[in-house]
Amino acid sequence: MSLNKVTMIGNVGTDPEMRYTPSGAAVTDFRLAVSRRYSTRDGNQQEETEWFTVTAWERLADTVNQYVTKGMKVYVEGRLKSRSYQGNDGQMRFSNEINAQTVLFLDRGGSDRSGTQQQWNEEGGGGTANAPRQEAPSDPSGPESPSDVEDLPW
Repeated sequence: MSLNKVTMIGNVGTDPEMRYTPSGAAVTDFRLAVSRRYSTRDGNQQEETEWFTVTAWERLADTVNQYVTKGMKVYVEGRLKSRSYQGNDGQMRFSNEINAQTVLFLDRGGSDRSGTQQQWNEEGGGGTANAPRQEAPSDPSGPESPSDVEDLPW
């Protein structure tokens, strides 16, 4: 048995970018900044930020592209994928990507009129945060895996 699942809460660092695979599958990416604050041994406050690329597929890609904007606070649940690529300068680069299965809007902008947060999953289902969750399919990337998309850093 194995499990690859991550949950993160952070701030959206870029507006989503939507594109389509050659077979027509929708894919949307955005950058997510996840920060932590801590005190050093000498009592100084430090902040450390990790950046992740979040990738949504199919119906979730459409929803993310429509509602997510730079600066929003979101909860993302999905699978972690690490990949490497060669940058334009010839150096090897590494990135941590999240293949999103659920996106929950935590800001007012993502709330309905009653003030509850909206949740969207890869099946395109929405609902309030306390509504029953729909299970994601076993292969959330849709008809093509993320590796089938051009091997360019995004």
